[in-house]
Amino acid sequence: MGQAYEEEYWVPEHVREYLRALGFALPLEAMEPHIRAWHEWMQACGSFYDYKDTDGVGRMYEVHRRSIHPAMRVCREWGSLLLNDKTQVVCGTQECTDWLEGFLAQSGFMAAAQATVVKAFGMGTGAWALWVDADAGSVRIRHYDARMVIPLTWDEEGVTECAFVTRAFWRGRAVDQLQMHLKGAGADFSASLSFSPNESVGRGGYRIVTVCFDEHGNEVAPAGVCPVYETGSPYPTFAIVKPAVDNTRVDMSPYGQSVFADAVDAIQAVDLAFDAMISEIDNGKMRVFLSDVMFDQETDGRGRKVSIPFGRQDCTVFRKVMSTEDTIQEFAPALRTDAQVRAFRCALQMLGDLTGFGLGYFDFDGAGYVKTATEVSADNSALMRNIRRHEHALEGAIAGICRAVMAASRSLGVELPDEGEVRVTFDDSIITDTSAEKRQDMAEVASGLMNAWEYRAKWYGEDEPTARRLAVDADADGARGNVSSALEAGVAGAVRGA
Repeated sequence: MGQAYEEEYWVPEHVREYLRALGFALPLEAMEPHIRAWHEWMQACGSFYDYKDTDGVGRMYEVHRRSIHPAMRVCREWGSLLLNDKTQVVCGTQECTDWLEGFLAQSGFMAAAQATVVKAFGMGTGAWALWVDADAGSVRIRHYDARMVIPLTWDEEGVTECAFVTRAFWRGRAVDQLQMHLKGAGADFSASLSFSPNESVGRGGYRIVTVCFDEHGNEVAPAGVCPVYETGSPYPTFAIVKPAVDNTRVDMSPYGQSVFADAVDAIQAVDLAFDAMISEIDNGKMRVFLSDVMFDQETDGRGRKVSIPFGRQDCTVFRKVMSTEDTIQEFAPALRTDAQVRAFRCALQMLGDLTGFGLGYFDFDGAGYVKTATEVSADNSALMRNIRRHEHALEGAIAGICRAVMAASRSLGVELPDEGEVRVTFDDSIITDTSAEKRQDMAEVASGLMNAWEYRAKWYGEDEPTARRLAVDADADGARGNVSSALEAGVAGAVRGA
C-alpha cells in the first residue's frame, strides 16, 4: 500500500499495457520526459535546486538553492488573468444560460477550472471530462492535468477520443481508474474481444468506458461502477485545455507545450539572482571579535577551564585566542546588493517577455502606483495580444464541455431546449476599461446609435428575445415614471397657484 500515498501520480505501467493491448498508440510516452521536467520547474525542485558540492578539503555537502518559484508564478498569473468568478458562459437560449449558470455555480467549476488552467499552462496540457452518477441522475466535471491525460484519437483538428487515469480508493485499497471517452455505441467492452480503436467511429454518441486495476495490475470491479455508460452526447464528453503555444518538442503530438518551455534559462537567472542576494545578505552580516578577557571561564567535566560562550548568535560573535588588545573588534563587509538587484530585475524582465507578459510585467521598480486598465493596455500591447490568443483557445474548451454537460443531462431527464450558440464572456477588466466602455455604450443608446436590447445582450449575457423583452419593459417603466413625475409636477403647480 506504500504506492497509494506516493507524492506524485503518473500513469502506471499496467494501465499502459492495457491500452496497448487494445491497439492504441500512447503519445504520452514521447512527451512524458518534457512534462516531468516542466513539473519539476513548477515545484522548484530537481538538480538545479538541490545538488552536491565539494569544499576545499574534498568533503562533499548538499546545497539547496533558494527560489521564488518563478515558473509557478507565471502559471498562476495566467490562470488569474484568464479565468475568474466573473467569467460567464452564454447560450443562444436563455433557459439554457440560466440552467448552466446554476450548474457551474453549484459545482464550483470556475474556481477549480482556474487551477486546471494553471497546471495546463505549466505542463502543457490539462482536461475537463464528464463524470456521471446515473443512480443519482447527476453530471459532474472532473479536472485532470497532463500526467493523467492520454489522447487516443486525434488529428490536426483536435482530440476526438481520450483516456483519463486517476487514483481512487475502494474499501481502503488503492485503485487505478481508467476512463475512456469513446465515440459510438456499444454495450460490451473487453480487451479480450480484439477491440479496434476505429470500430465504432461514426456510430451514435459518446460512451464512457471505465476499467479499474488494483495495485498489482489486476482488473477489479468495484461495486457501483458502470463499465460502459452511454452519455447520449453527440459532442465530445471531454475538453483538452492547452495554452496557445505551438508544441515544438514533439511533432504531431496532441499534447500542448508549457508556456515557460522557452523561458527555462530566464527562470534559472531569476533564482540565481535571488539566491545570490540572500547569500550576500547572509554572508555580509557584521562579525564581532572579542578578546579572551571578555569571556568568563568554568571547569568542564575533566577539570579543565574553558571559556563560557555568549551563545550561538548565528556565528556572528567570535573569540580571539590569547589576545588582550582590542577587546572588541567589529568587521562589517560592504554589501553588493545594488548590483544584484539590477541583475534580478533584468532576469524578471526577460522572464516576463519570454512568457508573454511583456518586459515590465514582473518588474518591481516603478512609481509605486496601481495602473488603470487603459494604462496597462497602452503600455503592454504584447500582454493584450497574448491574452486574446489564450482566451480564444480556452473558449473552445469551455464551450465544448458545457455542451457535453447539457447533452448528458438531457439523457438523464433534464428538459432543456437546444442551446444554440455557446460563447464565453471573459472578464477583461485588466486589459480593457469596462466601466468606460459601458459608459460609451450607454451614451450610444441615448443617442440612438445602439439599441437598448443590444446593450443588455452585450453586458448582461442575455439572448436576443430576452434582451428585447426586458428592454421594452424597462422603456415602459421609464415612460410611466415620466408621466407620474409630470402629473406630480402639475398637481404641485396647481396647488401653488391656488
